[in-house]
Amino acid sequence: MKKVLLASACLFALAAPASAADLAARPYTKAPVAVASVYNWTGFYLGIVGGGAWESASGDPKIQGGFVGGTAGYNWQTGNVVFGLEADGAWADVSASATAPVLGIPLTTSFKTDAMGTVRGRIGYAVNQILFYGTGGYAWIDNKISLSALGVTVSDTKWHSGWTVGAGVEAFFAPQWSVKGEYLYRSLGSEDYFSNLGAPLASGTLNFHTVQVGVNYHFGGPVVAKY
Repeated sequence: MKKVLLASACLFALAAPASAADLAARPYTKAPVAVASVYNWTGFYLGIVGGGAWESASGDPKIQGGFVGGTAGYNWQTGNVVFGLEADGAWADVSASATAPVLGIPLTTSFKTDAMGTVRGRIGYAVNQILFYGTGGYAWIDNKISLSALGVTVSDTKWHSGWTVGAGVEAFFAPQWSVKGEYLYRSLGSEDYFSNLGAPLASGTLNFHTVQVGVNYHFGGPVVAKY
């Protein structure tokens, strides 16, 4: 047993210098540093947007429908705060109609918004690739009212201006692409229709709730690699 232990000790003594020399000869390689992506929201963007709109007033028939269009904007970021300007315009089919007798003759009144849009400011708080924001500004619609009776239809179109306020969330899902969801309350001022017929019909204030989603392309590469 003593001979086995003595032989093992001799082998270890011979091998140790060789192993130490081998380790000393190997080059040292530093482990790679992890790379984190920091999203910078500053820059110009274009996108598409679509959603639904419905009248806030109760009762039937309720004015409602959908819209789809485009959007453009510019963001500035300082720290975690992001502020900017955004404009959108959309083709719309937001409508309602009702029929009631007038002097015993059925009269159908139709309401249809063909286009709508906004010009708004935005301010929000960015958590890397996610932006929570509030928004508000100018709103408009292009609207038509039609009256039909005994096979005859007369129509008048007016541009309504007003204001809008809302909130949303936007998030990058690729280096230059983001998706957003947004709620807007739009209040449009009253306009007089059929003034040329000598009997103006006031539309009253038009108030809409709108929910919309969009996809934006951001120019300039908003992703910055941080080492």
